[in-house]
Amino acid sequence: MKAITHPDGLLRCPWPKQDPLYVAYHDEEWGMPEYDDRALFEKLVLDGFQAGLSWITILRKRDNFRRAFDDFQPEKIARYTPKHVEKLMADAGIVRNRAKIEGAILSARAWLDLTEKGPGFTPLLWGFVGGKPLASRADDTAKIPTETDVSRAMSKELAQHGFKFCGPTIVYAFMEAVGMANDHLVTCHRHAKCTALARAPAQVIKRRIAPKAS
Repeated sequence: MKAITHPDGLLRCPWPKQDPLYVAYHDEEWGMPEYDDRALFEKLVLDGFQAGLSWITILRKRDNFRRAFDDFQPEKIARYTPKHVEKLMADAGIVRNRAKIEGAILSARAWLDLTEKGPGFTPLLWGFVGGKPLASRADDTAKIPTETDVSRAMSKELAQHGFKFCGPTIVYAFMEAVGMANDHLVTCHRHAKCTALARAPAQVIKRRIAPKAS
């Protein structure tokens, strides 16, 4: 599908349609480079919950998820007990899927382990794209892949560290959402903005990877 013109006169990717919440997400979040460890963790977990569902379903429940999962603070989620799981299973405000809930807890523990023993979550993930978003030149959503060699490699790495619900298709959707892949259509008014923001990331990643002074 091609970009569509909205009542405000702007061309946008077709997937938000005319839904105000979806349009706001498209304009303000999707494709924006994200470098915050907690925010990246939240998005990866939510993309895992999306598996088999539409993103708008998760987006409408996002505030409920944040409340239920302690604002996606991995340090807290990693300590969840079976009682926490049962409480979450009884929460109608979120997606009540036991495997995904338990997967989020295991992913939080993997995040902590990676942060304490590895390079850190942000440098690891952005390292797969060299610290700079991969920019698409597609003018039709049919030309945008659902997974790539990069998402397959990232998926494998995450799984090896113990993350759950991180298959290559989920990971590619995650990459698009957090700006690692700028898949706004070239005709969309957000493509150029996200492309411009792609000039700074390498410096951010270098600062994060740089060893601390002894």
